[in-house]
Amino acid sequence: MEIGIDKPIQRVNNGDQRWKDEREVQQPLQEVVLTKPLMVAAGDDSGDVEYRTPNLVQRVLSLFKNVRPGSDLTSFQLPPSFNYPKSELQAYGEMVYCAGKDILGECGGAGDPLERFTRVVVWSISTNRPAIFGVVPYNPVLGETHHVSARSLNVRLEQVSHHPPVTALHATDHRHGVNMLWFQRPVPKFQGTRVEVEVQGKRTLKLVEHGETYVMNSPNMTIRFIPPAVDWTGTVKVSCRETGYEAELNYPTSSFFLGRRSSSKHSVTGKIYKTSSPPAASPPPGKWHSTVKIRDPNGGGERVIYNAKEVASKLKAPILKDPQSVLPSESASVWSEVSRGILSRDWEKAKEAKRAVEEKQREMAKARKSRGEVWVPKYFTPSNNGGDDPYEYSPIEKLVPPAPIVVPF
Repeated sequence: MEIGIDKPIQRVNNGDQRWKDEREVQQPLQEVVLTKPLMVAAGDDSGDVEYRTPNLVQRVLSLFKNVRPGSDLTSFQLPPSFNYPKSELQAYGEMVYCAGKDILGECGGAGDPLERFTRVVVWSISTNRPAIFGVVPYNPVLGETHHVSARSLNVRLEQVSHHPPVTALHATDHRHGVNMLWFQRPVPKFQGTRVEVEVQGKRTLKLVEHGETYVMNSPNMTIRFIPPAVDWTGTVKVSCRETGYEAELNYPTSSFFLGRRSSSKHSVTGKIYKTSSPPAASPPPGKWHSTVKIRDPNGGGERVIYNAKEVASKLKAPILKDPQSVLPSESASVWSEVSRGILSRDWEKAKEAKRAVEEKQREMAKARKSRGEVWVPKYFTPSNNGGDDPYEYSPIEKLVPPAPIVVPF
């Protein structure tokens, strides 16, 4: 497996007090830097991450002064001062394995098909985590992996393509009969006053004991410069062919003029229905970062189906349980030196470390090309489905094994 680290590093991460719950890890093979996940914080809808940079709006705008509206930013390189110490693989994975409440495990627990479908919809909403204006995770390198266990859920991610960037996720929970595949390709485009990130790909969630498969897409992301704001936007559709239930969730774009005061900020509306039938349930307008309710169409009133504080607050950083089993391609190892520089606010060190990771990738790509080799993912294979979804892969493993990195609860 080729990854962007030339040799093992044996150093201790001293960290930064700005990042609470950070774990210092020292082991003989790989240095691993693990930080707490993005989460909903009480009284702060921008997320519980203490990372701020002076004159951030001006600095962000300066990055795009020579970029034309409509330009694809997929290959746009950011200096580490615009990164938080986490790979995009880790950010995606945290949406699945970092949760204070086991909503995913509860999906198959309900005996009623409508209730199971409703819980899958709730899980879809729960994957929306706060983003922070002006800072983003690292762009994963080709072959980078991330392997974490939480409760009885085991999750594996791999960067299966670099051009275009595609991330594959496979998660299994043998105890609750859950099998999940998630393929994602972000396509960011500069639109003058904002960046629109279209998130292509799909998520497939199987409840094995019930023989049900749920298919859904991901919301997009809008990053607005004036006033500065980041939010999930677009429409998410969830469907289950076996039960006939479908859902449509709408994440509206907040008003340009009202900015952070807009009532549509962080909003979600939607409906659950069967084709050619009246809505089976109709969630009234809610907030994905606070609470979402559902309204009984038969006059049964409203009930809260999602509380973000229960799911995405007071989360702890993953910890290293088995240092000997950490792969060199693990995200927390590949980017460890860059993360150390960011955490210590040593931007020159972070810049050099990031350049080293990226240069190593370019060298290996040139070497493969000169040998006529085609890179092959380690844990996934292309599905070859006739072009209907070019970003869909099949996992090689039937079940994801327990990981050397675990989430404490």
